[in-house]
Amino acid sequence: MLVCLWLSPVWADSCPPQAGCLCAADILSCTALGLQQVPAEMPIFAVTLDLSHNRMVQLEAGSFTGLNRLETLRLAHNQLNTIRSGAFRNSSGTLLRHLDLSSNQLRVLEQHYFQELPGLEELLLFNNRIVHVESRALAGLTNLRKAYLSHNRLTDFPFFSIQKHSHPHLSTLDLSSNRLPKLPLEDISNLPLAVQEGLYLHNNSLVCECSMYGLFRFWEQRGFNSVKFFQQEHICLVYGLQRGTLRFFQSGRYFEKCNLTALKEPLKEQQSSVSVKAGKALLLHCVTSLSGRSVTFLWVAPNWEYVVPPGNNGSLKMFANGSLEIVAAREQDSGIYWCMALDQQRQQNETWEVNVTVVLHHDGDGHEPFNTGFTTLLGCVVSLVLVLMYLYLTPCHCPPCPKAHPPAAATSTPGNEAGPGSAQSSILTPTPPATTEGPGRKVSTNKHVVFLEPISEQQNGRLRVGQGSGLTVSSLLIGAEQQPRLHRATETDSIMSVVSDTPIMLP
Repeated sequence: MLVCLWLSPVWADSCPPQAGCLCAADILSCTALGLQQVPAEMPIFAVTLDLSHNRMVQLEAGSFTGLNRLETLRLAHNQLNTIRSGAFRNSSGTLLRHLDLSSNQLRVLEQHYFQELPGLEELLLFNNRIVHVESRALAGLTNLRKAYLSHNRLTDFPFFSIQKHSHPHLSTLDLSSNRLPKLPLEDISNLPLAVQEGLYLHNNSLVCECSMYGLFRFWEQRGFNSVKFFQQEHICLVYGLQRGTLRFFQSGRYFEKCNLTALKEPLKEQQSSVSVKAGKALLLHCVTSLSGRSVTFLWVAPNWEYVVPPGNNGSLKMFANGSLEIVAAREQDSGIYWCMALDQQRQQNETWEVNVTVVLHHDGDGHEPFNTGFTTLLGCVVSLVLVLMYLYLTPCHCPPCPKAHPPAAATSTPGNEAGPGSAQSSILTPTPPATTEGPGRKVSTNKHVVFLEPISEQQNGRLRVGQGSGLTVSSLLIGAEQQPRLHRATETDSIMSVVSDTPIMLP
């Protein structure tokens, strides 16, 4: 396989003097060269710097000065055990998004390690010898999304330092394959939901306890990937048993006496958006990592009303632990509730926001969608049936009309101006006409429904009335006993019909 590497002619002379470093576009690679320190001269336009698989022991202050465009820094597979204060100072800072320190010999994550990297999004620290993480080691990483600390020697972790306001984008925290004996259940339950869903704790030295069993069962019910894909690796230690270890999800009999109902209470999701029906009570918790007697709480209602214990005039109650109760929710209680926890002794404060929506509930609201839908459906069905009846069912079955034999000569008489061959007469009389004129004649009992308008058309620029009797039907003829309302044509209409140049073809 042929591999082509494009070397930038502009940077070719800017590569570090160590033989083997490659400059390709904005990438600088000095891997597996036995380097014991960061090269002093590097191209200032480097975006990706790869120094992995070398022999560096520590990072000195200002090691990456001048690399103002650096976004990815790889230092994996070295022998780093110390990172001096200011090691990343004067580098790209906010632009550096990916930092790989995996497979080194770091033992303690100190709080100054990543202070100059507020834009860091992905931090790889797995396969080190880390035994302790200082409480503020990750404090300044507000853009952090993924942190991998698996395969270390951690016996504890500052879960309380991970909060919604301090790490709003964090979705993956890998602490698997460490030596954690116990988990602070309260601190973990206060983690943002996104962090809980991406918190990996398998292959640790956890002691078999009901609290941790309830935690993993709760995550299993929620379908978290950290439990779904690593069920076999969730183990715990049992002292006194020959086997020594149990699998949380395959040892139900051992935990059958655990009261999971009581365990689920502290594991309830701390939602940042809740809803409540009008008239019902709602309890809001002030989620914070601060604790102690020196911590005080303050709530701000949507109408900018400050609430402190024991509450206001009765609609809001506040407790000493920071919880706020809406006694009977009203429409005006909807909005953002803001809580602040203040530790005056340590001069620290944390905030928490909850969006409350009051749902107005009326009797019969639950049935309204069904009634409306059912009524619409019924109306459609009835309309469809009526259309089918109109199309396929006739009101009466009339015998075929016998053809009348016309006389030898069709002439018009004053008493009957319309002859049998008249077009108007043939439309009006689909059956042999019955008339009341003359003695002894009876009205026909046949029933017909006829919608008819006078036949007219434009002829030579003038309106021509249909040929025939000179009588026009302009009403609805219904039933045999109802006589049509006849209007006699005017003399002008008769003359117009006579002088028309359109011949009338008689049968």
